[in-house]
Amino acid sequence: MEHTGERNRIQLSQATADMLTEAGLAQWILPRSSTIFVKGKGDMQTYWLRKTKARKAKASDVKSEMTPVAEYVETEEESESIEEIVLGFDGDTDQAMTKMQRLVEWNVEVLTSLLQQIIASRGGVVNEIGSLSKVERSIGRSGGTVLDEFTPIIPLKRFDADHLRARRRPSSVEIGDAAKSQLRTYLSQIAGMYQDNPFHNFQHASHVTASVKKLLTRIVKVGEGNGLAERQLQATDVNLVDLVGHSYGITSDPLTQFAVVFSAIIHDVDHPGVPNAQLVKERTRNAQIYKKSVAEQNSVELAWEMLMSDEYSSLRACIYQTESDLRRFRQLVVNTVMATDIVDKELQALRKNRWEVAFSKVASHPSSVTVDNTSQDQALEHDDRKATIVIEHLIQASDVSHTMQHWQIYREWNERFFKECYRAYKEGRAGSDPSENWYEGEIGFFDFYVIPLAKKLQSCGVFGVSSDEYLTYAKANREEWVREGEAMVQHYLEKYNSEQQ
Repeated sequence: MEHTGERNRIQLSQATADMLTEAGLAQWILPRSSTIFVKGKGDMQTYWLRKTKARKAKASDVKSEMTPVAEYVETEEESESIEEIVLGFDGDTDQAMTKMQRLVEWNVEVLTSLLQQIIASRGGVVNEIGSLSKVERSIGRSGGTVLDEFTPIIPLKRFDADHLRARRRPSSVEIGDAAKSQLRTYLSQIAGMYQDNPFHNFQHASHVTASVKKLLTRIVKVGEGNGLAERQLQATDVNLVDLVGHSYGITSDPLTQFAVVFSAIIHDVDHPGVPNAQLVKERTRNAQIYKKSVAEQNSVELAWEMLMSDEYSSLRACIYQTESDLRRFRQLVVNTVMATDIVDKELQALRKNRWEVAFSKVASHPSSVTVDNTSQDQALEHDDRKATIVIEHLIQASDVSHTMQHWQIYREWNERFFKECYRAYKEGRAGSDPSENWYEGEIGFFDFYVIPLAKKLQSCGVFGVSSDEYLTYAKANREEWVREGEAMVQHYLEKYNSEQQ
C-alpha cells in the first residue's frame, strides 16, 4: 500500500483496523471514503490512523508580525482540510451539513479573509456605491466578447511602505452581516450553477481555489527572496503583506488576491462536461456567440452578471469603492479565467511569448536605471507584465494541481476526468474512445504540459519552495503512471461499466 499513502498520514489495512476495533479502539481509525487500487489484488478498503487536531495558534504565539515566505510552513491540518471535504476524507463533520454546504462555507471563509484585507487597505471604509451603478451596468456590455477584453498587461495598484506599515490589521475589520450573508448566498448560487460532472464541478473549483491560496502565500520576487507573508492564524486566512513591490505588487494589493481566488471559484461555472472543440462542432448557442474559449467566457458572463445584481450590493461595496478598482477587478477576473483555456494553440503561443519576454535571462530590469519619469514608468510596466503572466500561470498550475500533488490525489482526480470523458463518448459527444489512448495521453500531458509548467514556476523563482514541490510531485506521478497507468485505465473502465449496470 506504499504508493497509495499520503505524507504524514498512517494508512492501515483492513486486518489492522479490525484488530484495533476488537481492542475497543475504533475511535482511532478513519475509513477512507474510496477504495484504493492495488495491483494484483484489485480494490481494497483501507483506513487512516486518526490524528488529534492541532491547537490553533494564538496571537501571542507569533513572535514576529511578518514572516518571510521561505519560512512559512503550511500546517498539515490546513493542507488536508479542503481535500477531506472534496474527497470525503473527514469523518468528524456534523452530518447535518452536506459536502456542498461545507465546501461553500470553506470558500466563504477564504473570501471573507480577503475582503477584510481589502477593507483594511482602505482604512476600514465601506460606503454605498450607488454612484457606480451606471459603470457596473456597462462593463462587459460593449458588444464584444469576454475574450476581447483580455489585455497582456494589467496595471496593478501600488502601495508605498508607509501605507503598508500603517494599514489596519485585517482581523480588526468586519465585512458586516449583510455582506457576509450575500457572500454566502452568492457562493451557494455559484455552486448550484456547476453541472453534475465527475470532474468539472464545484469540488474541482474548490480544489483549484485551495491551490491558488497556497501559491499566493509563496510568491517572492526573483533576486530579492523576501516576499512577506503575515503568519496565518486560521486555515482559511490569506493574509499577505508586501513591502514595496517584492512580489510585483501582487501580494501588497488584496483586491488582486481576491480577484484571483474569486476567479478560481467561478472558472468552470456551467461547464458542460465536454471540451470547447466539441461545443463548436455541435454549434451550441454559446459556441456561436463566443467562437473560442467557449466554456471559459460563459463562466465569466454568468458569474459576473449575477454578482452585479441588486441583491449583492453590500458584497460589491466590500470589493471595490471606486471605478478604477471596479475596472481592475473585472480585468483581473477576465485574464485569470481566460488563462484556464490551455487547449487553444493561439492563446498558448501568445502566453509562451509573453513569458519569455517577461522572464528572459537577457531581459534587463528597467528599475535599475530609474532616473526619470519615463524609466520609472518602464519599470512599473515591466513589473506589471511579470505580475500579469505570473497570475495566469498561477491559475494554470492550480487548475491541474492534482497532477503535482500526492499520487493518491492525482489518481482520484484522474479517474474523475476519465469518467467524464468516457461518459461523453458513450453519449455520442466525443469522436473517439478515450480509453484507447488514455495511458499514452497522460504521459504526453506530463511531458508536454505539466512538467514544463512546473519547470516554469521553478525557473522564474516567484513561488519559492512550492515550485520545487510541484515539480517533484509531477515527475514522481509521471513515473508512477508509467508503471501503473495501463492497469489503472482498465480498472477505470471496469468500474465505470459496473456502475452503469
